[in-house]
Amino acid sequence: MVATHAQSRPLAPLPGARVLVVEARYYDAIADALLEGVRAVCAQALVEVEVLTVDGALEIPACVAIALDAAAAAGRPYEAVITLGCVIRGETAHFDIVAFDSARALMDLSVAQRTPIGNGILTVEDEAQAWARAKVSEMDKGGGAARAALGLAAIARRLRGEG
Repeated sequence: MVATHAQSRPLAPLPGARVLVVEARYYDAIADALLEGVRAVCAQALVEVEVLTVDGALEIPACVAIALDAAAAAGRPYEAVITLGCVIRGETAHFDIVAFDSARALMDLSVAQRTPIGNGILTVEDEAQAWARAKVSEMDKGGGAARAALGLAAIARRLRGEG
């Protein structure tokens, strides 16, 4: 495996941070590989991880919104969110709808809630591409989504004067 620039940068520890992972389990084995990458990065960053599971990628943004509201109401907000899933192109336009709408909704949520969201929803042509992106030993897109979200959380802490 060739390390990308993001993979080669050291990850700042975020002790005490609560991180939400929302995963779509439509393709269970691919979801497992993505989650493996997330867990490794989160362990390195010393963060507490909570995983919620939904059926498909279109359910992820709604689950994130519900979870962010519930955590805030309980006085235990998440510092970052990581989303995982896989959408494989089929013979209909459904792929385009799911890929675009899930990504757009996550971006809108991240900005509106001022919460870092790492988008690890794979949008691929076939299962071989999904595996290449999901495996930790290859592209590790789950780990990449975790690094993106935790990197923003570290910036937020720094700007708030917390380290």
